[in-house]
Amino acid sequence: MLFALLIFTISCKNDTEKAGTSENESAFEEPITKEIAYANGFKNFEDVNQINFTFNVKVNDTLRSERSWKWFPKENKVELTEKGETSSYNTNGNLDEAETQIDKKFINDKYWLLFPYELIWSEYDLEHNRSSVAPISQKEMHQITVKYSDTSGYTPGDTYLVFFDEDDKMIREWTYQSAGGRSLSTTWEDYETFNGITIAKMHKSEDGSFQLYFTDIMVK
Repeated sequence: MLFALLIFTISCKNDTEKAGTSENESAFEEPITKEIAYANGFKNFEDVNQINFTFNVKVNDTLRSERSWKWFPKENKVELTEKGETSSYNTNGNLDEAETQIDKKFINDKYWLLFPYELIWSEYDLEHNRSSVAPISQKEMHQITVKYSDTSGYTPGDTYLVFFDEDDKMIREWTYQSAGGRSLSTTWEDYETFNGITIAKMHKSEDGSFQLYFTDIMVK
């Protein structure tokens, strides 16, 4: 079970990547990635001064990870509280070894929190399939495949199969595939909007044994 946890806690991306592009989108259409991001409140992010959240991972009803974050995006400042200890760093600074370890955790946790925004912030290869069967619900949905290069971020070569509703553009499920061939699918559910920022608070594996969820969310 710890193996499943490790798959997800290392699935992070480098925050300095540029805007994503789609090779399958018409130049005369709004990119589907932008539609997904904006459906989740991306246009409101420019007004955000602070985001607080706790990242939790539970495996077989045992809490394996709990990290509380305070993120000040306009100040490039991040604060982590974990196991009773609090650390902070500047995301634009030259990171030492300890700060790099914190940054890896932050990029991972933020990626789960705001993945729809990463579709604008990050650089990747994209494919859009207008008819695909979601792995958990077995429902027919639109799918995009987001593949990172073999040299990008902390975990290069990762691929995400993202399943979303055609009408509201909200993500319902995804499958993570590591460069080494490991794979796991989870839901995207329990959506809530915080000061204009829409977040899926719960992600579950098909049998429910793996749960990744957010608590203590505050946006201002």
